[in-house]
Amino acid sequence: MQEIIVENSLAASLPEPERAAFDFALGLRGFNYGDLYRPARLGELAAVFYDELRGEDAELHRALVEYVGVRGAGMAGTKAESELLIAAAPHLARFVARLFGVEREREELLAAVRAQDAVFVFKTFVARRALRRFDAAQAATLDATATDDALEHMRREAFADTLDADRELGIARMTARLLDWEKFLEKGTVPDNAAAAEDAAATAEELARDIDAARLKVSATTAPPSARVTFEDARLAILDAAGGASSPGEGGDDAENLLFVKTTLRVVEAWAAAHAAQPVERERVSGWVSFRVPHHLSYEHLVQIERPRAEELPELMRGLDANLRRRDGFGLTDPRATPREVLDEVNYCIYCHERDKDSCSKGLRDAQGTVKLNPLGIALEGCPLDEKISEMHVLEKRGDAIAALALVMIDNPMCPGTGHRICNDCMKSCIFQKQEPVNIPQAETGVLTDVLKLPYGFEIYSLLSRWNPLNARRTHALPYNGRNVLVVGLGPAGYTLAHYLLNEGFGVVGIDGLKIEPLARELTGDGGRDVPRPVRDVREIETPLDRRVLAGFGGVSEYGITVRWDKNFLTLIHLALARRDHFRFYGGVRFGGTLTIEDAWELGFDHIAVATGAGRPTIVPIKNNLLRGIRKASDFLMALQLTGAFKRDALANLQVRLPAVVIGGGLTAIDTATELFAYYPVQVEQLLARHEQLVADLDGDEAILARFDAGERTVYEEFLAHGRAVRQERERAAHANEPPDFVPLVRAWGGVSIVYRKRLIDSPAYRLNHEEVAKALEEGINFVENMSPLEAVAGADGAVEGL
Repeated sequence: MQEIIVENSLAASLPEPERAAFDFALGLRGFNYGDLYRPARLGELAAVFYDELRGEDAELHRALVEYVGVRGAGMAGTKAESELLIAAAPHLARFVARLFGVEREREELLAAVRAQDAVFVFKTFVARRALRRFDAAQAATLDATATDDALEHMRREAFADTLDADRELGIARMTARLLDWEKFLEKGTVPDNAAAAEDAAATAEELARDIDAARLKVSATTAPPSARVTFEDARLAILDAAGGASSPGEGGDDAENLLFVKTTLRVVEAWAAAHAAQPVERERVSGWVSFRVPHHLSYEHLVQIERPRAEELPELMRGLDANLRRRDGFGLTDPRATPREVLDEVNYCIYCHERDKDSCSKGLRDAQGTVKLNPLGIALEGCPLDEKISEMHVLEKRGDAIAALALVMIDNPMCPGTGHRICNDCMKSCIFQKQEPVNIPQAETGVLTDVLKLPYGFEIYSLLSRWNPLNARRTHALPYNGRNVLVVGLGPAGYTLAHYLLNEGFGVVGIDGLKIEPLARELTGDGGRDVPRPVRDVREIETPLDRRVLAGFGGVSEYGITVRWDKNFLTLIHLALARRDHFRFYGGVRFGGTLTIEDAWELGFDHIAVATGAGRPTIVPIKNNLLRGIRKASDFLMALQLTGAFKRDALANLQVRLPAVVIGGGLTAIDTATELFAYYPVQVEQLLARHEQLVADLDGDEAILARFDAGERTVYEEFLAHGRAVRQERERAAHANEPPDFVPLVRAWGGVSIVYRKRLIDSPAYRLNHEEVAKALEEGINFVENMSPLEAVAGADGAVEGL
């Protein structure tokens, strides 16, 4: 075992000049980057943090030290714990930012998030004021063009500083300022975000001057005719509501200013109502979070479907044509939410931890404490990791992504492997059960992404996985304790277990049946023997998914989950573990074959942990289920991913024909169907390109076709014809400057259908994660319910011809 587990090798294995090749001084005197991989130094670093916290906030320091001292006993899951961690997390974030010299970038992120506050003020204004001022019938009759002219005239003349922002943010900033002015003129309240001087009276005077200046700028310019009519209509409506007085006040400049502000706000109300109610205008703001309204949940209609052959085959359903997405190959199909969309989810959350109602984390329970079931019969147990979700949202709303990530990683240190398109137990258990829930996985992944975008973002994540002074159960990794554990399987269970064992001081060797590609020695520090090269920009270790080498690390996450999820997140976990001093992993090792239990004991392991998952594919019990043309879904996904067949220059021999049927109703069926649908155009295009090369080398088609028997020639010519059709569509799309649309082609050739023995709403995929069903329908697959295949029918060539 001494060859595998090397005691304290970072400090002693290499000469000082070589060990220091990638070392650098941290922003804390006396600490270098290499110290972050030495447990003893991590303990000292935690002590420095607590000592600095004492100087910043003695009471908070006392409470945190007491909390950590009893390992959180008596406080877990309480409001007091939440308040303590939310208060301490920003201190930790500042400390970590100083370590890596990213204080400026952290402040810029905080400011960038605060700058979005106006969007959510505007969103509230739209929902609670504009749409109440004009009901649906009135909104449908509004002149959207005229209100748009009026709004833009106002921005140009009096709010020119909002023109440098995107339109949603610009209009939101103008509206938020008008609302502040209205509040000031009506109530004399000086808004916090409008304060420009310590003296409240001086601030009030400045506000009054700003309002007066805006009114005079507008009155001194000539608005377009449509804008003048809009402003006049709005002014008259306000005067009429005030009983016909010359202004809604008692006269003077203040009254004129208030009338100006209210008139302008009425124009914005009309503009917002028209854009919310009228289909054409609604399309123009379709990507704006300001107009996104949570929809009501109907558990029997969680996905939109149509039945294109309702008379002859009512069991067949597909997604609406309006929802189809154009997918081309195997790049990432879901690039995640934008920062503003993440903030929309965070602002939608009502922070239930303050009332101990954070069911997303703790589960939704009845008065007796029993876990509730949703209408689909799914137990609403909340996050299986008890992640501090509501608390994360509070900190992310402030823009403090490092602080938010620190709270996430208390319970979920492997968070790159969770989040968007991976898990949704939290989302199902959200307090909003009758309307669309908060998209917590998007928010969690957004927090991680915000940190990764910072300089040394990966290093910050990696450090927090070994050192987190807010984690009462284990503030930092312990030194090697002399005990060694063999972890069998390096999927999500295996790599997570390895992480926790390493932090407790165990030596760990991980094995997996898949071949695991090695990472660059300079990035890993040769498994802890040297100081690793720090990753300043996370893009250094990212690769587009359609060009990424399948690393083998991650088990089913690597080969089973497809390009709906960014597998670069697996690289983060892989690299963070590969740098650990007492961790080694070996691919291509099958437990019970290559390595037996007896071998493990002889090698000196103290414990064996089996984390291999289900492993065995499902065999559908139908007659002739081994005919040529039938394969297991897991086998198809592994062949597609691990051989690199999805790459346009691949030489893998994975072959599929259409029409294709996928039997099952779970997420594996969903992944298989979508990837098969996307792979077919890639396959026939590859074959056509190689055929043309062979034609050039062998002087003609017939020289190639003569090598096949009749059955092979039929398939070959079919693939060539389809390949030409794919090429033509690609050329058409390039000429039209749009993505190619392969859905009509694949459907015309028979398409890909999921066949399930029960109803769609009974399927595991629908009940557990209906979003995956919706996304699959968007890619063009069919779903056939209430059908169970009995027999595979062979054709004349001995291959499957029907079911």
